[in-house]
Amino acid sequence: MTRLVLIRHGEAQAYLDNIVAGEKGCRGLSDLGRRQATALHERLERTGELADTTALYASILPRAIETAAIIAPAIGGHEIEQDCDFCELHPGEADGMTWDDYRATYWMEPWDPERAMAPGGESFVGFVERVGAALRRLVERHPDDTVVIGCHGGVVMSSMFNALSVPIGDRKFLNGPENTSITEWQIDGDHWGLVRYNDHAHLADLPD
Repeated sequence: MTRLVLIRHGEAQAYLDNIVAGEKGCRGLSDLGRRQATALHERLERTGELADTTALYASILPRAIETAAIIAPAIGGHEIEQDCDFCELHPGEADGMTWDDYRATYWMEPWDPERAMAPGGESFVGFVERVGAALRRLVERHPDDTVVIGCHGGVVMSSMFNALSVPIGDRKFLNGPENTSITEWQIDGDHWGLVRYNDHAHLADLPD
C-alpha cells in the first residue's frame, strides 16, 4: 500500500500581488507563507506523523519548492525531485498578468472546464487528467512507500476528481484546501482511500 501525501504550498507572494502565477509569474512564498511552512515543519518534527517518508517531490514552481524545502528536514531530509506535472494549471499567455488584466482579456462566462485558460495554456479538464496520470505513475514508482508532494490547491482538487470519479469541474469540489494543509491518500491496487483532507491544524494559533 502506498501512502501519498499532498501538501499545498504556503501563502504565495503572487497571491498578495494579484498575479497569475505560472512559471513566469510565481514569486515564491510571502512572509506569512514561510511562517505557515515553518509551523508545518514544527508540527511534523514534533508528531513524527510523516517520519516514514521515503521520497519528496515538488512542482517546479518556487512556492512549492520553497515549502518542500522548509519541511524536508522534518521528514527525513530527502532531496526534492521537481516535476512539472505537479504544477498548478498552466496559464499560457496569462502567466504573469494581473488577475484584473486576465479577466478583462481572456475570461469568458459561463466557465467551461474544457476551454483553455488562455492561449497556450491548459483547460481544467486537461489539467485534471495531467495530474491524475502523474499521481498514478508515482504510485507505480513507489509501491509500499510514503511519498510527500509539495504542490498546489488545484493538484489536491485534481486528486479528488480522479480518485472519487466525480465529473470534472463539479463545483462542489472546487473549494480548494488551505495553505500548507495535508491531504493524504492510501492506495492499495486500484483502491484510493482518503485518509484526511485539508488538515491544517498547525495554523490554528498562527498570527496573520
